[in-house]
Amino acid sequence: MAKVIGVTGGIASGKSLVSAYLIAHGFSIVDADIVAREVVAPDSIGLKKVAATFGNEIVDTKGNLDRKRLAKIVFADDSQLKLLNDILQPLIRQQIQQELQQFIAQGQEYIFLVAPLLFEENYQSMCDEIMVVTVTLQTQLQRLMSRDQLNEQQARRRIAAQWPLSRKIALADVVIDNDGTIAQTKAQLAAWIKRTIA
Repeated sequence: MAKVIGVTGGIASGKSLVSAYLIAHGFSIVDADIVAREVVAPDSIGLKKVAATFGNEIVDTKGNLDRKRLAKIVFADDSQLKLLNDILQPLIRQQIQQELQQFIAQGQEYIFLVAPLLFEENYQSMCDEIMVVTVTLQTQLQRLMSRDQLNEQQARRRIAAQWPLSRKIALADVVIDNDGTIAQTKAQLAAWIKRTIA
């Protein structure tokens, strides 16, 4: 019987590090961020719907979504962010379900669904267990500002668009603290795998 384990956390909390570790150890991953990019690929239904709603200027000359331009619109206005989510989430959910079913059909025992908005979009209903990756707010701000070249106000706005980490932790089956070194995070994952899977 396949087991789906949801992996979530705040923006810039270290979900990518956890994903990379799990992939390196032979586990199957469905990454909601990758799915979200696929549903707005050039000529996709998703991109056409987004352009029809937010204007063709959010599509660059090569037919790709101009993420920075769209981000400026949706992260400045909660109603615009909700509108974007209302367009894309049904497409993302459908694709995630298809990918999970493919792994289950292949006989995979453990499949990880990595999703920043796992709770916000009710993806936990697809999961048997939830892992939350945590960091302090200060670490989260520093990583997000550095990674996405944002000022502090922009970074705080993006963090505020998600559930607080404390709320996610309260619903977690396992918590991975990613505020220390990479080695410390990997050690926690190794211990969890040994305890749960091995």
